Amino acid sequence: MRLRHSPTSPFVRKVNVVALETGLAARLEAVLTDPWEAGTGLVEGNPLGKVPALHLDDGEVLYDSRVICEYLDSLHDGPPLFPAPGPSRWRALRWQALGDGLMDAAVLGFVEVGRRPAQYCWAAWVERQGGVMRRALARFEAEIAGRPATLDIGQISLGCALGYLDLRHAAFDWRSACPALAAWFEAFDARASMQATRPPRVA
Repeated sequence: MRLRHSPTSPFVRKVNVVALETGLAARLEAVLTDPWEAGTGLVEGNPLGKVPALHLDDGEVLYDSRVICEYLDSLHDGPPLFPAPGPSRWRALRWQALGDGLMDAAVLGFVEVGRRPAQYCWAAWVERQGGVMRRALARFEAEIAGRPATLDIGQISLGCALGYLDLRHAAFDWRSACPALAAWFEAFDARASMQATRPPRVA
């Protein structure tokens, strides 16, 4: 299987963390792909033009991270990261949605400030994304003490989202407002899968 990836994408990181946690990382061939560049062939496999995109051996291409992660979870015999239908599954999927939404807001805010020419930067849009980030973090802070004892996809999504905040929004001091979440992340970030997928520090 070939995984089109970008080293700073939190959604790619989520897939890689799942691959490591499920013991499938050795089966993935990493294909470095800049989604901002033309001519990479990305859109032929994924018409959305985004990473991650997983090319299966039968020619099928899976996207986005939620689909890819659940597919990988179906390929191993260990504890599932996507629980069976029932309260645990819906909570894990809700946390995944909230974590992915936090990532979305963080990426959109970064793109507006970091990639758009300064004269075209829309301050109200940046503030809107900041509001999404603060509300998502507040919800996680309120719920983190009740997290499941076993690892699931919701926790992985949250961990990758917080790692992306540290990478791209270093001035966004989320730890001060979310001490319980900060303590959880310190322990979660020490997992081997998180250490192995740490994105490179970029300007």
